[in-house]
This record gives sequence, C-alpha cells and structure tokens, in this order.
Amino acid sequence: MTKGTSSFGKCRNKMHMLCCRRDSTAYHLQKSTCGKRGYPAKRKRKYNWSAKAKRRSTTRTGQMRHLKIVYRRFRHGFREGKTPKSKRAAVAATSSS
Repeated sequence: MTKGTSSFGKCRNKMHMLCCRRDSTAYHLQKSTCGKRGYPAKRKRKYNWSAKAKRRSTTRTGQMRHLKIVYRRFRHGFREGKTPKSKRAAVAATSSS
C-alpha cells in the first residue's frame, strides 16, 4: 500500500462536520466533540502550548456584543436612570462665568 494516490481513493467518509457553537468544520462525528472549541464541554478548549491559537480567539478578536457596551458605560461611571445635561446649558454656564 502506498501513501499517495491509491490511498486517497479510500477517503470517502466524512469524519468532521460543522460545529453548532462556532461554525467550524471540526466537530468529530464519532467522538462527538469539537476539535477547535471542545463542544459539548462547557469550558472552551485552550492550551498554553499554543499561544497563537489563544491570540486568535481571545477578547477583542470578535464582535464583543456585550463588552462594547460595558466599556462605554464604564467611561461615565455606570450611571443609570439619569438624563444627561443638555449641551446648551453646559455651554451657557461656562460662558457666563
């Protein structure tokens, strides 16, 4: 048996399919686990021996749906239930003094 062309004729069955958590084709059908994120485990699969892979999937590499809002609220001290002062009133107060 050779390692080349004749062996590739045997590759008919799919081992991996789309993972529902991350949409990568790393979900192993027989093992029922994702090789990229570790689904269905609750914790994300990550190892210190692959620093580059950790960099690719850390905070600030995606959409940051929630954190984007938290950063904005942090800048104003997490104020809630207040209406901000109008800019006209602020300008008038500084010009009169």
